[in-house]
Amino acid sequence: MNSETPSTPPPRTLVIASRESRLAIWQAEHVQFALHKLYPSCDVKILGLTTRGDQILDRTLSKVGGKGLFVKELEAALADGRADLAVHSLKDVPMELPDGFTLSTILEREDPRDAFVSSHFASLGDLPHGSIVGTSSLRREAMLRMHFPHLDVRPLRGNLDTRLAKLDRGDYAAIILAAAGLIRLGLEARIRAYLSPETSLPAAGQGALGIEIRAGREDLAAWLAPLHHAATAAAVEAERMVSRSLGGSCEVPLAAYAEWRGGALHLRGCVSTVDGTRVLRAEGSANGGDAGADVDVQAALDLGARVSAELEAQGAMDIVRELSTASGARIPPAASPVD
Repeated sequence: MNSETPSTPPPRTLVIASRESRLAIWQAEHVQFALHKLYPSCDVKILGLTTRGDQILDRTLSKVGGKGLFVKELEAALADGRADLAVHSLKDVPMELPDGFTLSTILEREDPRDAFVSSHFASLGDLPHGSIVGTSSLRREAMLRMHFPHLDVRPLRGNLDTRLAKLDRGDYAAIILAAAGLIRLGLEARIRAYLSPETSLPAAGQGALGIEIRAGREDLAAWLAPLHHAATAAAVEAERMVSRSLGGSCEVPLAAYAEWRGGALHLRGCVSTVDGTRVLRAEGSANGGDAGADVDVQAALDLGARVSAELEAQGAMDIVRELSTASGARIPPAASPVD
Protein backbone atom coordinates (compact mmCIF):
# COMPACT_ATOMS: atom_id res chain seq x y z
CA MET A 1 0.00 0.00 0.00
CA ASN A 2 1.28 3.44 -0.93
CA SER A 3 1.98 5.41 2.25
CA GLU A 4 1.57 8.83 0.65
CA THR A 5 -1.72 10.69 0.98
CA PRO A 6 -3.09 12.92 -1.80
CA SER A 7 -2.75 16.71 -1.60
CA THR A 8 -6.38 17.25 -2.64
CA PRO A 9 -8.90 18.06 0.14
CA PRO A 10 -10.19 14.84 1.78
CA PRO A 11 -13.56 13.45 0.68
CA ARG A 12 -16.62 13.99 2.84
CA THR A 13 -18.66 11.00 1.68
CA LEU A 14 -17.82 7.94 -0.41
CA VAL A 15 -20.15 5.12 -1.43
CA ILE A 16 -18.80 1.67 -2.29
CA ALA A 17 -20.88 -0.55 -4.60
CA SER A 18 -20.60 -4.24 -3.75
CA ARG A 19 -22.20 -7.57 -4.42
CA GLU A 20 -24.06 -8.85 -1.37
CA SER A 21 -22.29 -12.17 -0.86
CA ARG A 22 -20.41 -12.51 2.40
CA LEU A 23 -17.05 -12.47 0.62
CA ALA A 24 -17.94 -9.43 -1.50
CA ILE A 25 -19.09 -7.53 1.59
CA TRP A 26 -15.84 -8.47 3.36
CA GLN A 27 -13.93 -7.02 0.43
CA ALA A 28 -15.97 -3.82 0.48
CA GLU A 29 -15.52 -3.50 4.25
CA HIS A 30 -11.77 -4.05 3.82
CA VAL A 31 -11.64 -1.02 1.52
CA GLN A 32 -14.04 0.89 3.78
CA PHE A 33 -11.72 0.35 6.76
CA ALA A 34 -8.66 1.42 4.75
CA LEU A 35 -10.41 4.60 3.62
CA HIS A 36 -11.52 5.37 7.18
CA LYS A 37 -7.88 5.17 8.28
CA LEU A 38 -6.85 7.56 5.52
CA TYR A 39 -9.78 9.96 5.94
CA PRO A 40 -11.22 9.69 9.48
CA SER A 41 -13.83 12.38 8.87
CA CYS A 42 -15.16 10.76 5.68
CA ASP A 43 -18.47 8.90 5.80
CA VAL A 44 -17.77 5.72 3.81
CA LYS A 45 -20.91 3.73 3.04
CA ILE A 46 -21.52 0.39 1.30
CA LEU A 47 -24.29 -0.05 -1.27
CA GLY A 48 -25.13 -3.76 -1.53
CA LEU A 49 -26.42 -4.99 -4.90
CA THR A 50 -27.47 -8.34 -6.33
CA THR A 51 -25.94 -9.07 -9.73
CA ARG A 52 -27.12 -11.36 -12.51
CA GLY A 53 -24.16 -13.59 -11.75
CA ASP A 54 -25.50 -14.07 -8.23
CA GLN A 55 -29.02 -14.84 -9.48
CA ILE A 56 -28.21 -17.46 -12.13
CA LEU A 57 -26.94 -20.49 -10.24
CA ASP A 58 -28.11 -23.43 -12.36
CA ARG A 59 -25.70 -22.91 -15.27
CA THR A 60 -21.97 -22.34 -15.63
CA LEU A 61 -20.73 -18.81 -16.27
CA SER A 62 -19.51 -19.80 -19.73
CA LYS A 63 -23.12 -20.50 -20.74
CA VAL A 64 -24.84 -17.41 -19.33
CA GLY A 65 -22.67 -14.44 -20.24
CA GLY A 66 -19.35 -14.71 -18.45
CA LYS A 67 -17.63 -12.56 -15.86
CA GLY A 68 -19.45 -9.37 -16.80
CA LEU A 69 -22.54 -10.70 -15.02
CA PHE A 70 -20.85 -9.90 -11.71
CA VAL A 71 -20.05 -6.25 -12.46
CA LYS A 72 -22.78 -4.75 -14.67
CA GLU A 73 -25.11 -3.75 -11.83
CA LEU A 74 -22.18 -2.22 -9.94
CA GLU A 75 -21.17 -0.23 -13.01
CA ALA A 76 -24.76 0.98 -13.37
CA ALA A 77 -24.55 2.33 -9.81
CA LEU A 78 -21.33 4.14 -10.68
CA ALA A 79 -22.82 5.55 -13.87
CA ASP A 80 -25.94 7.00 -12.24
CA GLY A 81 -24.12 8.38 -9.22
CA ARG A 82 -25.47 6.02 -6.55
CA ALA A 83 -21.89 4.90 -5.85
CA ASP A 84 -18.41 6.36 -6.22
CA LEU A 85 -16.40 3.16 -6.43
CA ALA A 86 -16.89 -0.58 -6.84
CA VAL A 87 -14.70 -3.27 -5.30
CA HIS A 88 -14.13 -6.43 -7.34
CA SER A 89 -12.21 -9.67 -7.18
CA LEU A 90 -10.02 -9.02 -10.21
CA LYS A 91 -10.40 -12.55 -11.54
CA ASP A 92 -14.11 -11.74 -11.99
CA VAL A 93 -13.51 -8.51 -13.92
CA PRO A 94 -13.73 -8.69 -17.75
CA MET A 95 -10.48 -7.94 -19.56
CA GLU A 96 -12.10 -4.99 -21.36
CA LEU A 97 -14.11 -2.50 -19.30
CA PRO A 98 -16.97 -0.56 -20.91
CA ASP A 99 -16.26 2.97 -22.08
CA GLY A 100 -16.41 5.43 -19.23
CA PHE A 101 -14.94 3.16 -16.54
CA THR A 102 -11.42 2.45 -15.32
CA LEU A 103 -9.60 0.30 -12.77
CA SER A 104 -7.96 3.04 -10.74
CA THR A 105 -6.52 0.98 -7.91
CA ILE A 106 -5.21 -2.54 -7.32
CA LEU A 107 -4.69 -3.63 -3.73
CA GLU A 108 -2.00 -5.94 -2.37
CA ARG A 109 -2.60 -9.53 -3.36
CA GLU A 110 -3.67 -12.35 -1.07
CA ASP A 111 -2.52 -15.94 -1.76
CA PRO A 112 -3.28 -16.51 -5.48
CA ARG A 113 -3.33 -20.31 -5.39
CA ASP A 114 -6.25 -22.69 -5.79
CA ALA A 115 -7.25 -24.68 -2.71
CA PHE A 116 -8.38 -28.27 -2.27
CA VAL A 117 -11.30 -28.50 0.16
CA SER A 118 -12.73 -31.79 1.37
CA SER A 119 -14.36 -33.23 4.48
CA HIS A 120 -12.75 -36.66 4.18
CA PHE A 121 -9.65 -36.49 1.96
CA ALA A 122 -6.32 -34.71 2.37
CA SER A 123 -5.44 -34.10 -1.28
CA LEU A 124 -6.51 -34.68 -4.85
CA GLY A 125 -4.17 -37.64 -4.98
CA ASP A 126 -6.08 -39.31 -2.14
CA LEU A 127 -9.44 -39.27 -3.95
CA PRO A 128 -10.70 -42.70 -5.08
CA HIS A 129 -11.49 -43.38 -8.72
CA GLY A 130 -14.77 -41.75 -9.77
CA SER A 131 -14.89 -39.28 -6.89
CA ILE A 132 -16.99 -36.21 -7.66
CA VAL A 133 -15.06 -32.94 -7.61
CA GLY A 134 -16.80 -29.58 -8.00
CA THR A 135 -15.44 -26.46 -9.62
CA SER A 136 -16.88 -23.28 -11.05
CA SER A 137 -14.24 -22.66 -13.73
CA LEU A 138 -13.23 -24.32 -16.98
CA ARG A 139 -9.61 -23.58 -16.09
CA ARG A 140 -9.81 -25.73 -12.98
CA GLU A 141 -11.84 -28.37 -14.82
CA ALA A 142 -9.14 -28.64 -17.48
CA MET A 143 -6.46 -28.90 -14.78
CA LEU A 144 -8.33 -31.72 -13.06
CA ARG A 145 -8.89 -33.62 -16.28
CA MET A 146 -5.24 -33.14 -17.22
CA HIS A 147 -3.70 -34.38 -13.97
CA PHE A 148 -6.49 -36.51 -12.47
CA PRO A 149 -8.44 -38.09 -15.36
CA HIS A 150 -9.94 -40.73 -13.06
CA LEU A 151 -12.05 -38.12 -11.22
CA ASP A 152 -15.63 -37.09 -12.04
CA VAL A 153 -15.53 -33.29 -12.49
CA ARG A 154 -18.88 -31.51 -12.18
CA PRO A 155 -20.04 -27.86 -12.20
CA LEU A 156 -20.35 -25.99 -8.92
CA ARG A 157 -22.04 -22.57 -8.82
CA GLY A 158 -23.04 -20.28 -6.00
CA ASN A 159 -21.23 -18.02 -3.58
CA LEU A 160 -18.53 -19.37 -1.29
CA ASP A 161 -20.88 -20.35 1.53
CA THR A 162 -23.24 -22.10 -0.90
CA ARG A 163 -20.39 -24.13 -2.39
CA LEU A 164 -19.14 -25.18 1.03
CA ALA A 165 -22.68 -26.18 2.03
CA LYS A 166 -22.96 -28.43 -1.03
CA LEU A 167 -19.68 -30.09 -0.06
CA ASP A 168 -20.79 -30.52 3.56
CA ARG A 169 -24.06 -32.22 2.62
CA GLY A 170 -22.16 -34.77 0.53
CA ASP A 171 -22.86 -33.61 -3.03
CA TYR A 172 -19.12 -33.63 -3.74
CA ALA A 173 -16.12 -35.54 -2.40
CA ALA A 174 -14.08 -32.37 -2.79
CA ILE A 175 -14.25 -28.91 -4.30
CA ILE A 176 -11.62 -26.54 -5.67
CA LEU A 177 -11.82 -22.89 -4.57
CA ALA A 178 -9.62 -19.81 -4.63
CA ALA A 179 -7.55 -19.84 -1.45
CA ALA A 180 -7.86 -16.06 -1.09
CA GLY A 181 -11.59 -16.09 -0.42
CA LEU A 182 -11.30 -18.73 2.28
CA ILE A 183 -8.44 -16.87 3.96
CA ARG A 184 -10.29 -13.55 3.89
CA LEU A 185 -13.36 -15.05 5.57
CA GLY A 186 -11.33 -16.78 8.27
CA LEU A 187 -11.98 -20.21 6.75
CA GLU A 188 -8.37 -21.15 6.14
CA ALA A 189 -8.87 -24.28 8.27
CA ARG A 190 -11.14 -25.64 5.52
CA ILE A 191 -8.16 -25.81 3.16
CA ARG A 192 -6.77 -29.36 3.13
CA ALA A 193 -4.10 -28.60 0.54
CA TYR A 194 -2.87 -25.73 -1.61
CA LEU A 195 -2.44 -26.50 -5.30
CA SER A 196 0.90 -25.34 -6.63
CA PRO A 197 1.00 -23.18 -9.76
CA GLU A 198 2.74 -26.11 -11.45
CA THR A 199 -0.38 -28.22 -10.90
CA SER A 200 -3.02 -25.49 -11.23
CA LEU A 201 -1.81 -22.20 -12.69
CA PRO A 202 -4.02 -19.42 -11.23
CA ALA A 203 -6.43 -17.28 -13.22
CA ALA A 204 -5.37 -13.77 -14.22
CA GLY A 205 -5.86 -11.50 -11.22
CA GLN A 206 -6.70 -14.27 -8.77
CA GLY A 207 -6.24 -13.17 -5.17
CA ALA A 208 -6.17 -9.45 -5.99
CA LEU A 209 -8.82 -6.80 -5.40
CA GLY A 210 -9.45 -3.97 -7.83
CA ILE A 211 -11.34 -0.71 -7.45
CA GLU A 212 -13.35 0.50 -10.43
CA ILE A 213 -14.46 4.12 -10.84
CA ARG A 214 -15.90 6.31 -13.56
CA ALA A 215 -13.27 7.59 -15.97
CA GLY A 216 -12.41 11.23 -15.44
CA ARG A 217 -12.75 11.15 -11.64
CA GLU A 218 -9.24 12.46 -11.01
CA ASP A 219 -10.25 13.56 -7.52
CA LEU A 220 -11.39 10.07 -6.60
CA ALA A 221 -8.33 8.45 -8.20
CA ALA A 222 -6.13 10.71 -6.06
CA TRP A 223 -7.99 9.77 -2.88
CA LEU A 224 -7.62 6.07 -3.69
CA ALA A 225 -3.96 6.27 -4.74
CA PRO A 226 -2.55 5.39 -1.28
CA LEU A 227 -4.31 2.01 -1.50
CA HIS A 228 -2.56 1.09 -4.75
CA HIS A 229 0.07 -1.68 -4.51
CA ALA A 230 2.58 -1.30 -7.33
CA ALA A 231 4.06 -4.81 -7.22
CA THR A 232 0.64 -6.47 -7.36
CA ALA A 233 -0.53 -4.08 -10.06
CA ALA A 234 2.41 -4.88 -12.32
CA ALA A 235 1.88 -8.61 -11.93
CA VAL A 236 -1.85 -8.37 -12.56
CA GLU A 237 -1.40 -6.10 -15.59
CA ALA A 238 0.92 -8.67 -17.15
CA GLU A 239 -1.56 -11.47 -16.46
CA ARG A 240 -4.56 -9.58 -17.77
CA MET A 241 -2.62 -8.68 -20.91
CA VAL A 242 -2.24 -12.38 -21.71
CA SER A 243 -5.96 -12.96 -21.28
CA ARG A 244 -6.90 -9.77 -23.14
CA SER A 245 -4.63 -10.56 -26.10
CA LEU A 246 -6.10 -14.04 -26.46
CA GLY A 247 -9.70 -12.91 -26.01
CA GLY A 248 -9.84 -14.73 -22.69
CA SER A 249 -13.30 -15.48 -21.35
CA CYS A 250 -15.17 -18.05 -19.31
CA GLU A 251 -15.40 -20.23 -22.43
CA VAL A 252 -11.65 -20.87 -22.48
CA PRO A 253 -9.41 -22.61 -19.91
CA LEU A 254 -6.81 -19.86 -19.75
CA ALA A 255 -4.41 -19.18 -16.89
CA ALA A 256 -1.84 -16.44 -16.36
CA TYR A 257 0.22 -15.94 -13.24
CA ALA A 258 3.05 -13.46 -12.61
CA GLU A 259 5.26 -13.44 -9.54
CA TRP A 260 8.25 -11.47 -8.36
CA ARG A 261 11.54 -13.31 -8.22
CA GLY A 262 14.05 -10.86 -6.81
CA GLY A 263 13.97 -7.83 -9.08
CA ALA A 264 12.32 -9.62 -12.01
CA LEU A 265 8.68 -10.24 -12.84
CA HIS A 266 8.20 -13.79 -14.09
CA LEU A 267 5.04 -14.61 -16.01
CA ARG A 268 3.57 -17.98 -16.97
CA GLY A 269 0.64 -18.47 -19.31
CA CYS A 270 -1.38 -21.54 -20.22
CA VAL A 271 -4.21 -22.31 -22.65
CA SER A 272 -5.78 -25.74 -22.95
CA THR A 273 -8.75 -27.68 -24.18
CA VAL A 274 -11.42 -28.39 -21.57
CA ASP A 275 -10.60 -32.10 -21.52
CA GLY A 276 -6.94 -31.31 -20.81
CA THR A 277 -5.64 -33.30 -23.78
CA ARG A 278 -3.98 -30.31 -25.44
CA VAL A 279 -2.03 -27.88 -23.28
CA LEU A 280 -0.01 -24.89 -24.45
CA ARG A 281 2.44 -23.14 -22.12
CA ALA A 282 4.69 -20.11 -22.35
CA GLU A 283 6.66 -17.97 -19.94
CA GLY A 284 8.95 -14.97 -19.77
CA SER A 285 10.51 -12.38 -17.45
CA ALA A 286 11.01 -8.62 -17.21
CA ASN A 287 13.19 -6.58 -14.88
CA GLY A 288 11.22 -4.38 -12.55
CA GLY A 289 13.09 -2.64 -9.75
CA ASP A 290 12.64 -3.53 -6.09
CA ALA A 291 9.83 -6.15 -6.13
CA GLY A 292 7.73 -3.91 -8.32
CA ALA A 293 8.07 -0.66 -6.40
CA ASP A 294 9.56 1.09 -9.43
CA VAL A 295 8.24 -1.16 -12.17
CA ASP A 296 7.31 0.33 -15.51
CA VAL A 297 3.72 -0.79 -16.11
CA GLN A 298 4.43 -0.74 -19.83
CA ALA A 299 7.18 -3.32 -19.24
CA ALA A 300 4.60 -5.56 -17.55
CA LEU A 301 2.20 -5.11 -20.47
CA ASP A 302 5.00 -5.88 -22.93
CA LEU A 303 5.80 -9.04 -20.97
CA GLY A 304 2.18 -10.12 -21.16
CA ALA A 305 2.16 -9.42 -24.88
CA ARG A 306 5.30 -11.53 -25.43
CA VAL A 307 3.90 -14.49 -23.52
CA SER A 308 0.55 -14.28 -25.31
CA ALA A 309 2.34 -14.04 -28.68
CA GLU A 310 4.26 -17.23 -27.86
CA LEU A 311 0.99 -18.99 -26.99
CA GLU A 312 -0.52 -17.74 -30.26
CA ALA A 313 2.46 -19.13 -32.15
CA GLN A 314 1.72 -22.54 -30.61
CA GLY A 315 -1.90 -22.41 -31.81
CA ALA A 316 -3.74 -20.87 -28.86
CA MET A 317 -6.19 -19.00 -31.07
CA ASP A 318 -7.28 -22.29 -32.65
CA ILE A 319 -8.36 -23.49 -29.20
CA VAL A 320 -9.99 -20.14 -28.38
CA ARG A 321 -11.99 -20.08 -31.62
CA GLU A 322 -13.05 -23.71 -31.32
CA LEU A 323 -14.32 -23.28 -27.76
CA SER A 324 -15.94 -19.90 -28.45
CA THR A 325 -17.75 -21.30 -31.47
CA ALA A 326 -18.91 -24.37 -29.56
CA SER A 327 -20.33 -22.18 -26.78
CA GLY A 328 -22.01 -19.78 -29.19
CA ALA A 329 -19.88 -16.90 -27.94
CA ARG A 330 -18.45 -14.17 -30.14
CA ILE A 331 -15.13 -15.27 -31.60
CA PRO A 332 -12.60 -12.73 -30.36
CA PRO A 333 -10.82 -10.62 -32.98
CA ALA A 334 -7.08 -10.51 -33.26
CA ALA A 335 -5.81 -8.29 -30.45
CA SER A 336 -3.24 -5.54 -30.54
CA PRO A 337 -0.11 -6.82 -28.74
CA VAL A 338 0.04 -3.89 -26.33
CA ASP A 339 -2.62 -1.42 -25.16
